[in-house]
Amino acid sequence: MDRMIYVAMTGAREAMRSQSLVAHNIANASTTGFREVRHSVSSAPVPGPGLGTRVNPVSLGDTWNATSGTMVQTGKVLDIAVQGPGWIAVQDAEGNEAYTRAGNLHINASGLLETAGGQLVRGNGGPISIPPFNELYVGNDGQISIVPQGQTPEGLATVDRIKLVNPPAERLVPGGNGLFRMADDSTAAADANVRIASGQLESSNVNAAAALVEMIELARTYDMQVRAMHSADENSAAAAKLMRSGG
Repeated sequence: MDRMIYVAMTGAREAMRSQSLVAHNIANASTTGFREVRHSVSSAPVPGPGLGTRVNPVSLGDTWNATSGTMVQTGKVLDIAVQGPGWIAVQDAEGNEAYTRAGNLHINASGLLETAGGQLVRGNGGPISIPPFNELYVGNDGQISIVPQGQTPEGLATVDRIKLVNPPAERLVPGGNGLFRMADDSTAAADANVRIASGQLESSNVNAAAALVEMIELARTYDMQVRAMHSADENSAAAAKLMRSGG
């Protein structure tokens, strides 16, 4: 009976882990640029004597959905959306480079360009500092230009260029904060072919209805595994009672 309980227990454990990720996805169904995270599970036979009838679920690690979200027009100059493949380079809380598709940017009190999550946007040489301006423009190559405060449009000057990257999807791993990083902790090179559009935002790629259905299915799977554990416990108790009666 111990093997039956172990098989049911590992099944319940993986169902709970999948539920946690699906709940995380549902919570971010309206988060700008969010990428759906998926939990992959495979089946592996339980080794040992006897017939090979027992199969354990084995976690294959988390993957993510690379499909683009819907583009939403906002008209705000600091709302940017990556067109097609690519990422915006930012600086995470530990000072490391990370990547996001969330382009709802703003200028903080120190004059630095940052995301809605508070991560500093990286330019050619680090965080991007924006001087006081009358007008600001973001080109489709990430170049930021301003008309400095007190000057006419003829004084248009380039400030910096947002670092845009496009590493292979298989080299990126999701972090718990919605950011992505290189799997080997390296830094992706800037890619001049990545294009952005100002005045747009990319929505989350989570299908909320499909995620809710998946959550219900996972809840049923978990319940089935718990019932299997109860059945194993009842069978064990019945077998012990039978053996006592036989003795």
